Amino acid sequence: MSVYRAGIGPELEAPSPMTRHSPPGGVRPGKVFLPVAAAYQPDNRRAVIQILNSVLPYLALWAIMAMCFRVSPWITLALTPLAAGFLVRIFIIFHDCGHRSFVTSPRAGSWIGFLTGVLTLTPFFYWSHQHARHHATTGNLDRRGTGDIWTLTLREYREASPVRRLVYRVFRNPLVMFVIGPAYMFLIKYRFAQPGAGRRWHRSVLLSNLAIFGVAALGIALVGWKAYLLIQIPVTLISGAGGVWLFYVQHQFEDAYWVRTGSWDFAEAAVLGSSYYRLPGLMQWFSGNIGFHHIHHLNPRIPNYALPRCHTEHAHGLRFTTLGLRESLTCLRLRVWDEDRGRMIALGFAFL
Repeated sequence: MSVYRAGIGPELEAPSPMTRHSPPGGVRPGKVFLPVAAAYQPDNRRAVIQILNSVLPYLALWAIMAMCFRVSPWITLALTPLAAGFLVRIFIIFHDCGHRSFVTSPRAGSWIGFLTGVLTLTPFFYWSHQHARHHATTGNLDRRGTGDIWTLTLREYREASPVRRLVYRVFRNPLVMFVIGPAYMFLIKYRFAQPGAGRRWHRSVLLSNLAIFGVAALGIALVGWKAYLLIQIPVTLISGAGGVWLFYVQHQFEDAYWVRTGSWDFAEAAVLGSSYYRLPGLMQWFSGNIGFHHIHHLNPRIPNYALPRCHTEHAHGLRFTTLGLRESLTCLRLRVWDEDRGRMIALGFAFL
């Protein structure tokens, strides 16, 4: 592996700890894999079980945290990471509903998506619309900007003004990316549709906001504003940071996939541009199996609870990158896409 250091040129480094699974023949074409994946249909029984073991524990924990607040706010804060874990899992249910993959009924999926969106502070219909564009454009350098993380090529960074370079480096800083960014996104950004969005999307965001504010008002009336804020804001920030981290490592790894429109291929973008994030069992459970991102992008209609089985039965025919917890931390240093060498690289101080 080689990266640019201090703007001088490539330096040799140790081989990447990331693992690329490469079967003979490379990526299985989407036209072959997609019909196979279509066999993994939504299962209403499993969906109900997932709601029961995700939403109910979260609501119970929220109530327990509110009661603990009367004894000691520190007990409430100690329970925050656990509640945040359940909220991440609820977000995956919300996410699946946006792909119409969670339950067999589209109407029921929309209701579940809307209600879980209220819990996750995310407008269901508008977010799903934006997220669909992410799936349709992921890995396409000419169609960046919707539902993805701001990514410049090395050439674009070199040609940028000093101010734009500084803004970009600040944006890609882990503190901004995983702390300030999620706070802004879930608390502020999702309260509005983009200015160019149609009336339909503005109305859907407004409807979500009314429901979110109504639930917040009920919570404040029941437990008081201090307890409500001490519970809801930390849980939202921690779960938001976890969600953004998952999204980051699943698309911002060294051997990712970024090409121009003429070379872009849906199947290749799905499996080469999405990592398999191999997590310990408990973390995989809380993250709703979203670590099987290469399978999810190849067919978003596969429910999250079917992704592990599909991976086990069919991933041998795909070429993809596997990341473990330790390996994923190396993604933090990556900043820009080097088109010449086809990989994400770090930036030295000479690029300031």
